Amino acid sequence: MASFISLVLGRSGSKKGRLILSGIVSLVALGFKIALKDNHENGYHLITIVLMILATGISGLPIMARAFSSLRYKIVAIDLLVTIAVIGAIFIGEYWEAAAVSFLFMLGEWLEARTIEKTRSSIKSLLDLAPVTARVKRNGAELEIPAEEVVIGDVIIIKPGEKIPADGKVIEGFASVNQAAITGESMPLEKELGSSVYSGTIVESGYIIIEAVKVGEDTTFAGILRLVEEAQDKKAKTQKFLERFSRYYTPGIILLSIAVYLITRDFRLALTLLVISCPGALVISAPVSIVAGIGNGAKHGVLVKGGEVMEKLGTVKAIAFDKTGTLTKGRAEVQKIQTTSALSETEILEIAAVGESFSEHPLAKAVLRMADAKLKKTDAALQLDSPENPEMIIGQGIVFGHKNTKYRIGNRSLFTSLKTQDGSNLEELLSNEESEGRTCIILGTENEILGFLSIADEIRPEAKQIIRDLKKLGLKKIIMLTGDNEKTAQAIAKNLGLSAVHAELLPADKVDALEKIKKDYPRVAMVGDGVNDAPALAASFVGIAMGEEGSDVAMETADIVLMTSDLQKLRYAMGLSRATVKNMRQNISFALAVAAFLLAGVLIKTVNLSLGMLVHEASVILVIVNAIRLLAYKERKSFLAKG
Repeated sequence: MASFISLVLGRSGSKKGRLILSGIVSLVALGFKIALKDNHENGYHLITIVLMILATGISGLPIMARAFSSLRYKIVAIDLLVTIAVIGAIFIGEYWEAAAVSFLFMLGEWLEARTIEKTRSSIKSLLDLAPVTARVKRNGAELEIPAEEVVIGDVIIIKPGEKIPADGKVIEGFASVNQAAITGESMPLEKELGSSVYSGTIVESGYIIIEAVKVGEDTTFAGILRLVEEAQDKKAKTQKFLERFSRYYTPGIILLSIAVYLITRDFRLALTLLVISCPGALVISAPVSIVAGIGNGAKHGVLVKGGEVMEKLGTVKAIAFDKTGTLTKGRAEVQKIQTTSALSETEILEIAAVGESFSEHPLAKAVLRMADAKLKKTDAALQLDSPENPEMIIGQGIVFGHKNTKYRIGNRSLFTSLKTQDGSNLEELLSNEESEGRTCIILGTENEILGFLSIADEIRPEAKQIIRDLKKLGLKKIIMLTGDNEKTAQAIAKNLGLSAVHAELLPADKVDALEKIKKDYPRVAMVGDGVNDAPALAASFVGIAMGEEGSDVAMETADIVLMTSDLQKLRYAMGLSRATVKNMRQNISFALAVAAFLLAGVLIKTVNLSLGMLVHEASVILVIVNAIRLLAYKERKSFLAKG
């Protein structure tokens, strides 16, 4: 017998082994009890009693040990309720009840641990994606080293099927890269010279050579793991309340059971009350939903920094967006070239590109990108001249020479005294463009205006639909906070159907604007991507950062990080939050209903110790199974129903 016990415990692990052994002994004891029922009262022969006490000891001793250990630290835990009930059952001669209660409680614990492990599967799958090795070029040789030994500046070669071991820039090659671990996107993206790549992503086809920019704990992938791990320790308000509730609830139940015994003198009733009052399902109802929700979000490129954030996001009633890089792509492009002289549009573009090659301004880069794309398309050998004697005029533009002609390019303040050759009203032309959300760069000479280029930061294609969906979700106010000029901001706000817009704001002004919004809508979220958005993200009820191209400061400050620039992730995050809160409420309601049902059953004496424990443990498992459904959550049209 001893060898059998050691075999089971040693092979199967402590808890699982005890569970198997306790179950086997309990079944054998139950068989004897049934067989001997006619010859002995309730079938309690000496062998039956011994086997049932043995089964109780196998599964119940760890429970009792934890209960008494907790008492040493003045913690009255659920284990103590079960311990009292088991000892009491043995004391009154209900050996089967003692064995059944201890076995069922241990079974519930084991199943609970297994199912909670399942809810963490999405998070564990991230750990499995961590790169292990890297192939680097050092001193002319190609070496394979552990990924953690890669340093900034290393040149790394990644072949098909291999994981990228560091964040970096492509310096050679072309490849399709699966970025699902970072952004949640299932379709691979093409990476070429100059493209950014992330640690933990996989080269599906082609090959690339990259220069390491971020390594080790500083990579985007390591940051994701760190944020997800920290998130699990940040509890929702509901979860905190339930934990506080259980600290007072358990000793309260013990006192209530004592009172019931003193009033009724029914020891069995008091013990049964102890068992059915275990708040296991209630205590676990919130954390298991939160862990499953956070795991689902991490898998789909939405990092939620804790249960409280998950809970808060579902209650947001207003939302403020930064413009550049959030509602727009954050990259200015030339939308239109208009000539007001004898020059062609191509000539206007070429001269403008020569002048702007002296500038580092984002608008200048837009002109150069268009020139590179359009002019070289028609003449692959074309090389733009360098500007002659360029002079930067701060806040206005550039004066430069090109082919023996002196030009100027810049904003309207550089051309205050000039008119167009055809007599057009320049101010009217510029106002029309600005009313459409475009900024104009004017090209001219010392004597006349030759034409202008209209430049705009293109609105994200999904932005308008997202705004409509957020309104359907029940958000009362959707506004834009931007440092851009009033006309451009108003044009974009009108295009997207926003409730309001605040333009020409400095970072501190965005915080002030949020504080004013909070007076009417305290639960306001802020969505941004840049360093200048960090103060507003911190000041909002929920801060949401666009992670793929967002700044590290914004990502650290925000409560939620969207690991792609696709605004549809915002919609997914809000839908997931509402689904998680709904799931948590379902669990709490179910746990309370089961407790009420069992209490009623005890009072009318239809629920005994073992049945009460069976129903209690079943309720714990059902609560966990319900939470596991969140792991399979996918965005559906039904999420647009107000919740």
